[in-house]
Amino acid sequence: MAVDTGRGRAPHASDPQASRGRLHPDSPSPTRNVFRRDCDRIIHATAFRRLQYKTQVFVFHEGDHYRTRLTHTLEVTQIARALARALGLDEDLAEALALAHDLGHPPFGHAGERALDGCLKADGGFDHNAQTLRVVTQIECRYPEFDGLNLTWETLEGIVKHNGPLTDRDGAAIGRYRERGIPAAIRDYAAVHDLMLWSEPGAEAQVAAIADDIAYDAHDIDDGLRAELFAREALAEVPLVADILRELRAGHPRLEAARVSSGLVRRLIARMIDDVIAESTRRLAKAAPRSAADVRAAAGPLIGFSSAVADADREIKRFLFSHMYRHARIMRVMAAAEDVVRDLFAHFLASPNDMPAEWAHGLDVADAARRSRRIADFIAGMTDRYALAEHARHFDSTPELV
Repeated sequence: MAVDTGRGRAPHASDPQASRGRLHPDSPSPTRNVFRRDCDRIIHATAFRRLQYKTQVFVFHEGDHYRTRLTHTLEVTQIARALARALGLDEDLAEALALAHDLGHPPFGHAGERALDGCLKADGGFDHNAQTLRVVTQIECRYPEFDGLNLTWETLEGIVKHNGPLTDRDGAAIGRYRERGIPAAIRDYAAVHDLMLWSEPGAEAQVAAIADDIAYDAHDIDDGLRAELFAREALAEVPLVADILRELRAGHPRLEAARVSSGLVRRLIARMIDDVIAESTRRLAKAAPRSAADVRAAAGPLIGFSSAVADADREIKRFLFSHMYRHARIMRVMAAAEDVVRDLFAHFLASPNDMPAEWAHGLDVADAARRSRRIADFIAGMTDRYALAEHARHFDSTPELV
């Protein structure tokens, strides 16, 4: 893994002293810059604590060794800080974005998201990225002066745009939002606090996004091997992974299986980090941005994999999709999990007063769209085990997700 280069702050790094600030005026801290305060606010948020019992791939009770949303988030944060340090970017902002990136995920991972998206089909659907923005701008209620965490513009922009721009310069939705349009939560917030949805994200947001990819690739391979969803021999079809396995066997021919897996994960992360540093250094040298604004004005991302490792990343994801995410065991559990979420939504839609008082209070049952969104907010905030407990409280039979 690349070490700290000691190059100092790059001219295109986000500068906490030059932040565009917060939507609501806030007195400065004498000991922490604005991006460090964003990190701290996220860590102390209720939604962050709940990540401990939210599914990554395996539901919470399947084993203590598998990743959860929280452990995944911490791993992404470590990689993001390492990249930011090596590239001379702002480590605190990269950390804040990594810490926040999964706050909007509902229980049971993508299964929960699919279920809520179907439940909200008539009301704009459910998008975990938009939900993260709702969490940090509306749902978290920790301060007397405002809803949300009142994070800086740079953190909010990175939360929304870390995977790239959402619109073209004229405001038309692009990419994943081309067909369905920009989610209302993002569109409405950007109307009062312009997040420049048309531009590239800052370099720290790009770092957080690629750190997420690296963590997913390495650790889902590790969890898949541990769960025996696929054999190590099957990884021979994935070029970069196969190369690392050959190196391990050549250097340590009698190494036990558990150490082979650990060595594979460690070397894969290191190789991908080194590649991002080398490729991003090349792109940045060519583009020569002199400010964070120049990064946003670039024609494409300036942080990324080389073409060879980008190909390897796609191959890893293709392998995991077919051998892990679509494995019969995982599909069976996730189908049952979707049923749990749909059941809960239907129940609270019919009986909103069965939600806790702070969620049911002031809910106008005549406003169907608002009622549906409030119910989705409540369910999205649940942990896996709380969702199952709520289901058992309201239904005669609750599936065992094993």
